[in-house]
Amino acid sequence: MQSGALNPLTQSLAADGASLNRLKFQAGQATPEAVKETAKQFEALFMRELLKSMREASNSMKSGMLDSPGGDLGTDLLDQQFAVQMTGQPGGLAEVIAKQLMQQMGMKDQAKADASTGPGATATQVPAPAAARGFVQQHGAAAQEVQRSSGLPASYLLGQAGHESGWGRREILMKDGSPSHNLFGIKANADWKGKVAEVTTTEYVDGMPQKTVARFRAYDSHAESFRDFAQLIGNSPRYAQARQQTGSVQGWAEGLQDAGYATDPDYAAKLSRAINTTLRLQRASDAGSLS
Repeated sequence: MQSGALNPLTQSLAADGASLNRLKFQAGQATPEAVKETAKQFEALFMRELLKSMREASNSMKSGMLDSPGGDLGTDLLDQQFAVQMTGQPGGLAEVIAKQLMQQMGMKDQAKADASTGPGATATQVPAPAAARGFVQQHGAAAQEVQRSSGLPASYLLGQAGHESGWGRREILMKDGSPSHNLFGIKANADWKGKVAEVTTTEYVDGMPQKTVARFRAYDSHAESFRDFAQLIGNSPRYAQARQQTGSVQGWAEGLQDAGYATDPDYAAKLSRAINTTLRLQRASDAGSLS
């Protein structure tokens, strides 16, 4: 889903302005987390209407002598607070709504899937093992080839490509729906003479996420994407510090963030997790080949 717009019903669900802004942003991502948050808001609205109906039924049996606009407002705010507090319980209505919506949208609850990979694992900490493993197997040869020519570690290349593309599940598409083969999210600046994919993306301005339309480079193959990334990092003085940190996953990731490779303030941490995933897969593969 490229559009960040919400329908009027969804807009009315947030209890305050900050919640509404978060919901608008999350809904634009079409992620399980956005679906769950929307489901909670629906449940909160349902509970609020239920409480309102119960109060109206109760008040109809009482005298209206003490009623006042101020009292009605206070009661409504209290009902809203109660509704928010009662939502999001395990096995509740929000969970049922979220499950149904994700089934209809063809989503998987990644948080539950990743929980089986180890203690404390979450969707933002450890990617789906099957997706990462398949991605590494598919692009391992291209990464090794670029490592031989550029000296950049193949595991770093695979981790970065995996992070930028969602392990191949969020690849940038051309206008006609065909793949751009851009696994690294490299923008098409004025000097780029090749094909271009123009899509809606999220950029961070002063730490706040904003939707914007951006132009990305497009290639004829994924291998070409790996080569272009290595050329970009290897030839630009901007990334000189990162090139000196290839002996450290964290140093490499922080070097790229400091150079402005991405605007996400948490980019270095996210990239480090992705690269460590490829390193674990690499070690597991090496151990299997020796057994």
